[in-house]
Amino acid sequence: MLEVSAAPARSASILENVGKTPLVRLERIPRDLPGIEIYGKAEYFNPGGSVKDRPALNMIRQGERDGLLNPGRTILDATSGNTGIAYAMIGAALGYRIKLCLPANASPERKRILKAYGAEVILTNPGEGSDGAIQACRTIYASDPDRYFYPDQYNNPANWKAHFETTGPEILDQTGGRVTHFVAGLGTSGTFMGVTRRMRRDLPPVRCYSMQPATGFHGLEGLKHMPASIVPGIYDPGAGDGNFWVETEDAHTMVRRLAREEGLLVGISAGANVHAALRLGRELAGRGERAVIVTVLCDSADKYLSEHFWDEE
Repeated sequence: MLEVSAAPARSASILENVGKTPLVRLERIPRDLPGIEIYGKAEYFNPGGSVKDRPALNMIRQGERDGLLNPGRTILDATSGNTGIAYAMIGAALGYRIKLCLPANASPERKRILKAYGAEVILTNPGEGSDGAIQACRTIYASDPDRYFYPDQYNNPANWKAHFETTGPEILDQTGGRVTHFVAGLGTSGTFMGVTRRMRRDLPPVRCYSMQPATGFHGLEGLKHMPASIVPGIYDPGAGDGNFWVETEDAHTMVRRLAREEGLLVGISAGANVHAALRLGRELAGRGERAVIVTVLCDSADKYLSEHFWDEE
């Protein structure tokens, strides 16, 4: 019998698996829009479960390169949940302590995941949202700056550069350069800014649209209504081609539709992104245009299963 010896498979650390996520075509939800293709970048395939693995890893590695982060310092930042989970996962893998300021109304699942990774969590005023967490984090850092590495995800260029260097090129490659439109929600704005800048450089005809909650009081965790928020330093309001305002209830409805019509169990911000992408698709189809629209499925639904909107029909 002929024996074939296979080369041993190359092992990879958990952090080497950040990025290179699938691009999934929505088949049923946009089926009544002729000439319109809508795709979601399935970022929940990242090891920490969300799109935030990319910027968190890049900010930590940049901190190490700049000499601002060493084993004696604790990584400190404000988060609405997913970046904190990414920090906690990466910190566990690299041996760093993690301290996070998190709005107290973050989902119970997010809090339990952070605890599982061993992160220290400071809960902040839920009525102040991510802005309250930012302010609390700044106070803690100012009290003992030598103790902490403060990546400051809302103002750190390494945030958007992670998407410029990875997410954008992946979208271009996975669509074979056919992408015509990109849609992404604004939180730190890193995903939108990084991908938009990559498209401007490599495929300028692509139209890029941001998405924001329709009001300052909303249930879209991780997203910012910029007119009523502390605006991230990395955000450039003139970078995109337009913006879609999305109601929380519409995002909830789309999350249920994605689960029941596409078999995609995704989070609330992903639902908001797809809702905006579908609105864009309807506008383009109404003008008889063809389009390849790409948006971001930021995370999975496993952090939101305690939400009551799942019980609605």
